[in-house]
Amino acid sequence: MAKYFKISEFDCKCGCGKNNIDDELVKKLDRVREKAGIPIVVSSGCRCEKHNKEEGGEENSAHLSGLAVDMKAISSGTRWKLMEALFTTGFNRIGMGKTFIHADIDIAKSEKVMWLY
Repeated sequence: MAKYFKISEFDCKCGCGKNNIDDELVKKLDRVREKAGIPIVVSSGCRCEKHNKEEGGEENSAHLSGLAVDMKAISSGTRWKLMEALFTTGFNRIGMGKTFIHADIDIAKSEKVMWLY
């Protein structure tokens, strides 16, 4: 199980109870937390289809299959630490928002990509 996370942190935020978070994703996030040396706040983990639409998520979002996480990243220092840790732990699908960083391990999608929201 996770060292730094409660599995409930990845529950769908709409309250439906969906939580199909991938074990490998959580293990990688534990390594990110170790390397970054700062707490990680999960702002979005698993999503049901309804909540994904409400969030403006893609129809085939990795959040639906438990392969993605959004982490709060409000300050530039937090963004730097998380990005550095994500790269060094092998994440290769990363999205940057103004207040969060998305990371996923969906192998059905393009690798070595980074995008802005």
